[in-house]
Amino acid sequence: MADIKELKEKTRNLEPIIRIGKNGLNENVLLEIEKLVKKRKLIKIKILNNCQQDKNEIIDTVLQKTKALLVGEVGNTFSVFREKQEK
Repeated sequence: MADIKELKEKTRNLEPIIRIGKNGLNENVLLEIEKLVKKRKLIKIKILNNCQQDKNEIIDTVLQKTKALLVGEVGNTFSVFREKQEK
């Protein structure tokens, strides 16, 4: 298991790769997040100001659907990590 402190350090240099906007968190966005977290393991997601959904609800849904770990949250941006799954 990766150390949260190390992961937080790595996220500082990451740009948000997913942006959740006025359409909110839908199945297509969740599929894209799943694909990216599977490929990269560590990703940063930004919730834009025009998103009408609750930030905490979005974060909870992403964590639940992807089985990822919340690394950090600053403002409307959060980072998630998931270990590579064994086959």
